[in-house]
Amino acid sequence: MKIKNTEIRVVLGDITELRADAIVNAANNKLVMGGGVAGAIRKKGGKVIEEEAVKKGPIKIGEAVATSAGELAAKYVIHAATMGMDFKTGEIKVRDACRSSLRLAEDLKISSIVFPALGCGTGGFPLLASAKIMAQETLKHLRENGGTSLREVVFCLRDQEAFTVKEGRIRLP
Repeated sequence: MKIKNTEIRVVLGDITELRADAIVNAANNKLVMGGGVAGAIRKKGGKVIEEEAVKKGPIKIGEAVATSAGELAAKYVIHAATMGMDFKTGEIKVRDACRSSLRLAEDLKISSIVFPALGCGTGGFPLLASAKIMAQETLKHLRENGGTSLREVVFCLRDQEAFTVKEGRIRLP
């Protein structure tokens, strides 16, 4: 799917293996990288990512900050706080975290960003709800920002169930 000059894709795979300017980490507001996507990013990219992140925290739930990507193929990791230390998330938190990540991508003038299913791992948020929210926020962002630096927005899902839900929600050809 293409919106203006930006390609939107859904892929099945490992977010830590993808080449992009930035990958998004569904983070807690203290930016401590435990399990799930955060754990995978720390394991493959190195502890330096978590060390940089923690120095920038805590942040408000729904906000995002960027760090280097350590040993990953990406240039940056955007840490989007989808929950607090209670590990609970919801629609507004996911929506705000997605929006903040897209804004930060613009601030960094990056051309490609990769998102996991925000809130669906440790946060336990439903996949279909996350897909709907993230698609809405991405489409809104691209339509309202005609001069966007983003040329590619990728939603990376790690398993077939998540891939099927995301692919169906944003109706890719």
